[in-house]
Amino acid sequence: MAEPTQIADIVSLTGLTPHTTELVLRPIERSILFKPGQWLSLQLPFGDHPPLNRAYSLAEPPSPTGHLTLVYDHVPEGKGSCYLSSLRTGDRISLSGPYGRFVLPDPDSKNLLLIGRYSGLVPLRCMILSLARQGPLPPTTLITQAPGPAEQLYHEEFIALAKSHPSFRYLPLVSDDPTNMATTIAAIRQVAVKGQNFTPMIAGIKSFTRPLRTLFMELGFDRREVRLETYD
Repeated sequence: MAEPTQIADIVSLTGLTPHTTELVLRPIERSILFKPGQWLSLQLPFGDHPPLNRAYSLAEPPSPTGHLTLVYDHVPEGKGSCYLSSLRTGDRISLSGPYGRFVLPDPDSKNLLLIGRYSGLVPLRCMILSLARQGPLPPTTLITQAPGPAEQLYHEEFIALAKSHPSFRYLPLVSDDPTNMATTIAAIRQVAVKGQNFTPMIAGIKSFTRPLRTLFMELGFDRREVRLETYD
């Protein structure tokens, strides 16, 4: 059975970095309830066999307005991002969801270790904002890897959050090669000590997430303890 869809208005499109855009949608028919970390499917009306389905994680937790905030990166010759880049405020788009099990663990988890490559940061940001709205953040470390200094998503926001929440640690890293993770691995080894009740959560492309899961297993974590969200 096909997933139920509905139409949403485009509220805004805002460039975040030279190669990423924040897309805010307003569902027309009904509000969408979701958990931080989940994603939506956009049905794009083109392609060889339309619609073309594209998945995008939610960047902000549920809000009273019902608006849905997504982020997409501009993939060279990418069908989805090229179509989205052609849209304007007031246009409409079809969507369904939410989907996904990459969500925050139960409240008893004392330490979060969140690791995101480029747009993989998006669901992690949603989780962090959700926790921050509830009060002081639990002990949380965010390690990010961006392809370049100008592509560091929400960089200033996380710097400010680290200043206002002593329990939040932000470690931004830059590498144009997602498989070159020496500095990322070094940062993880400094933070991830088995026995401290860490919950590792990793988001990004497979060439980034899977080696890091292997690293955590080498550090003594069970495979099921390492939560992954992949985009390819």
